[in-house]
Amino acid sequence: MIHLSRRSLLAGAAAAAGTILFPSHSRALQDEKKLVKIGRLKQSVCRWCYGKVPDGAFFKAVTEMGLTAVDLLPPKQWESVRDLGLVCSMGSGMGGAKIPDGLNDNNNHDAIVKGIEENVALAEKAGVPNMIAFFGNRKGRSDEEAIDNCVLGLNRLKPVMEAHKVTLCVELLNSKVDHKDYQGDRSWFAWKIIKAVASPYVKVLYDIYHMQIMEGDVIRTIRENMDSIAHFHTGGVPGRNELDDTQELQWRSVARAIADKGYKGFMAHEFVPTRDPLTSLREAVTLCDV
Repeated sequence: MIHLSRRSLLAGAAAAAGTILFPSHSRALQDEKKLVKIGRLKQSVCRWCYGKVPDGAFFKAVTEMGLTAVDLLPPKQWESVRDLGLVCSMGSGMGGAKIPDGLNDNNNHDAIVKGIEENVALAEKAGVPNMIAFFGNRKGRSDEEAIDNCVLGLNRLKPVMEAHKVTLCVELLNSKVDHKDYQGDRSWFAWKIIKAVASPYVKVLYDIYHMQIMEGDVIRTIRENMDSIAHFHTGGVPGRNELDDTQELQWRSVARAIADKGYKGFMAHEFVPTRDPLTSLREAVTLCDV
């Protein structure tokens, strides 16, 4: 038989009463623990970088940090994360969405268009604001031919993106370290294509990690071309690791420059942690909360 002291009973009753009478107090404590305090810049995180953390633990930790989105999820997860109070900030994994086989080759257009058309209604329903696409590998193709082909393919896609109010984001990647022969490896190449297509629902995924490797000068480039950018990715240079003092960019300055432009989209963390993954993510979220 368990004997409880009068003090224990009173303490338990008081705690229960507090829970019943003051649920807002519990919510306030939860909000106080969140890392996002300022929130001018909406932050997200790419799921693939945290493959060792199970879905349940990962999504719970992300929510507790104060993030509202997870990046680069396939269509089968768009609705399920919404049920958890999160949104997929960049849809991926559609048919035809392959880095080397992109929009710069007309032979790839049918597969890319099919992959988007099969999933864009689901994206709209699940509140997914963006879907990813790629410029593709050069494979001996001139920039002029590639630009013409990309414009042709994106012009096929823009009516369906506009109809569903989902933005197609074509990603800039580096060809020096990670994606040899990728043709969309310079920002001018992307700006020329996006301006030719001239749709508010066809823009660039500006990956800061990749563009720091290829050309640097990221803050000025972002400031001058924000109208063509719908999404950002982070990653420390060199190594694509934590956004800490081992890296050559001042990430807080980059985040502040983006927020100061009135940017309303997401900046998703896409670095590969070398330490405890969720601790590294918490540090990045705090650093970029400007």
